Amino acid sequence: MFLRALNVWIASFSKFRALRTPATQLITLSVHKYSTVQRAIKIVGGFDMPGQGKAQQHKGKGREPQRKKQKAKEKSKAEGGADEVVELDVKNLLENNRRKSEENGEKHTDAETSVSVVHEGKKDSPFPETEVTVSELSSTGEGLALSPNGDHVYVVPFALPGETARVRIYKTIKPKSYSLTDLVEVLKPSKQRDDSLIKCQYFGKCSGCQLQMIPYQDQLQHKKRIIEKAYANFSGLLPELIPAIGDTMGSPMQYGYRTKLTPHFTQPARNRRQEHGSDAPEIPPIGFMMKGRRKVMDIEDCPLGTDIVRSGLKNERKRVAENLHQYPYGGTLLVRESTKRVERNKENEALPSTDKVIRTTFPEYVEEKTYITDQNGISVEYVEDYQFHNIAGTFFQNNNSILPSFTGYVRDNALHPEPKPDATPAESAAAAKSNPKLKYLLDAYCGSGLFTIVLSGTFRSSLGIDVAASSIKCARENAKLSNVPNTGFAAADAAALFKDVPYPADQTLLVIDPPRKGCDTNFLNQLLAYGPTRVLYVSCNVHTQARDVGVLVEGKNGVRYDIESIRGFDFFPQTSHVESVAVLTKAIETKEE
Repeated sequence: MFLRALNVWIASFSKFRALRTPATQLITLSVHKYSTVQRAIKIVGGFDMPGQGKAQQHKGKGREPQRKKQKAKEKSKAEGGADEVVELDVKNLLENNRRKSEENGEKHTDAETSVSVVHEGKKDSPFPETEVTVSELSSTGEGLALSPNGDHVYVVPFALPGETARVRIYKTIKPKSYSLTDLVEVLKPSKQRDDSLIKCQYFGKCSGCQLQMIPYQDQLQHKKRIIEKAYANFSGLLPELIPAIGDTMGSPMQYGYRTKLTPHFTQPARNRRQEHGSDAPEIPPIGFMMKGRRKVMDIEDCPLGTDIVRSGLKNERKRVAENLHQYPYGGTLLVRESTKRVERNKENEALPSTDKVIRTTFPEYVEEKTYITDQNGISVEYVEDYQFHNIAGTFFQNNNSILPSFTGYVRDNALHPEPKPDATPAESAAAAKSNPKLKYLLDAYCGSGLFTIVLSGTFRSSLGIDVAASSIKCARENAKLSNVPNTGFAAADAAALFKDVPYPADQTLLVIDPPRKGCDTNFLNQLLAYGPTRVLYVSCNVHTQARDVGVLVEGKNGVRYDIESIRGFDFFPQTSHVESVAVLTKAIETKEE
């Protein structure tokens, strides 16, 4: 049975070889080549293409690795992953459309009928094409288009609301009533589209960016909407408990802002079979994942990177190509920016920039930017006048152009509510007195100490805690470098993070900046048991933030929180990613029902 199905697919490959050529374009938007063979092999044979990161060798027999991958995928979906976010957007679009149709007295067919109508006339094609009109933009930056009868949704990358496009369907998830597609061409562009804004030759192929064709102010508006939908879909809170979302703070730099890039590659099997001294090995693609395909595409340059990081990427690609024998299965490269401030004098000012160091003269110093590729190397960053040393495994924000505004916002909201824009001096003073005087800062998930150090001057004493001992080591060194007083750091067990905190809860501000998966139940229970007066929740995944904030607002054992404000920060322009800061204040304690 399997061989028969395989022969059918092979016959289809020969007939539809044209599907592997680049799609035609009506406008200047680039769309990626489509690999029929890879998709079909995955569907028929269960073959999994190499993923992102270093190549790993699976041990053992049978299908155990596949089951483990499936479990990992299910776990990520339960943590505000991209699939879950898209499915909720699809569900809401279908429900809203159904409600409108019922109000107009229209009838609906089921989702399977919708899909069969689209496939009609193309039954001999493994990947049919159809024409769609995009209704809205999802939180992942993809267009969502309704089927003609309104019971199915097509997820269309690089497409905008109001656009008519031709798409190629490569996967249908019938239980969820949606299909994943590739954009073939835009037939009728939206007025919002401005392809002159696109600065990357790989846009429309690479999965890294989604929004380069949109004016920047529109990107910020879209990211505000992402946060609004996240709290509506994930928090479980009534609308009246969620304040109006603030305007997204933009990045001073929309390109050239990333201080770290991690391209990767997988060695072709042909290279691994070659004997030493045989023909020159095939140079594999070195770059990032293609959109909609589990395949690395070759990226020679990324305009999101800073100038020195882009130079480092170019040099690293050349080095790897000349030393492929050192990477038997492939690997992930690490290119980081590092900054050094030196005395301003005639000698330093006269030094030229090169492909390995970029020099910029400021009134007080000369700044030297270099790149680091050593996995054990230490990069140096400056935030305001604070200096931070970071090892490769320690998290630090990748856009330093927005960091001063970001940390300034956190500082301004640390002690008291942010005054309304039209507040009178009396109203601002009243707002400042609405909370008890906070004297202590507790920084959970402190990493290399960013918030502990930057906010240290605001508090009598500050303590950063983290489960990673390597991060605590970096944080302690950074506090010494900036000569920060009354600041300490401690490696703590995740099961008892708040057990030995020396600060009284009613005088403490808690800052939390967890990884994308957010806070686990154990951490949230500890937080509620400790009950700090004020909480600033910084998040790189607004969906898990909304989920966790919902838990804190609901409360436990008479302790709960009110949401004071929520605002997004655009650390990653041209992408659908948005960071968020939620400010919470402890509510008046009530008896548990």
